[in-house]
Amino acid sequence: MMMFDIQFYSIFLQIFFMASYQLNINNQQYKAEAEPDTPLLWILREWLDLTGTKFGCGVNTCGACNVLMNGRTVRSCQVQVRSCTGINITTIEGLSADGSHPVQRAWEEMSVPQCGYCQPGQMLALTGLLNQNKQPTDEQIDAVMSQQLCRCGTYHRIEKAVKRAIELSNQ
Repeated sequence: MMMFDIQFYSIFLQIFFMASYQLNINNQQYKAEAEPDTPLLWILREWLDLTGTKFGCGVNTCGACNVLMNGRTVRSCQVQVRSCTGINITTIEGLSADGSHPVQRAWEEMSVPQCGYCQPGQMLALTGLLNQNKQPTDEQIDAVMSQQLCRCGTYHRIEKAVKRAIELSNQ
């Protein structure tokens, strides 16, 4: 009898506390069944298998989970799925399929990644900045990029790639 009660309770929770969300991610439509406060990061990684977005800290400090929402950088660990309908979400997988995006090209040219774990978040942070300003000042670049942590310490290559990405974006 106990097993029936647990199964019934599980189904009850799914029916009454799960909601359906239509998400536009990388120009594709997805349907997610989730609790309203589920972080977008979990939807991307665990349910949609878009694992380019990384879990770093879970508390809005490292930037490994960055995605673009309507072209602006956000930390997907802090965004609840209930706030994602009607928004264009871009992950690193959606930046460009062939690596032709200026930021991707710059990262490759400058051999930025060492372990590579933080690089999707780094790249999307810069992309978000360039979506807002094609010619950011050094201060604007520092304000955005200093919020992205790289545990391997490839900051000197990241800095070179940022400058190169700006050049490529403005050609």
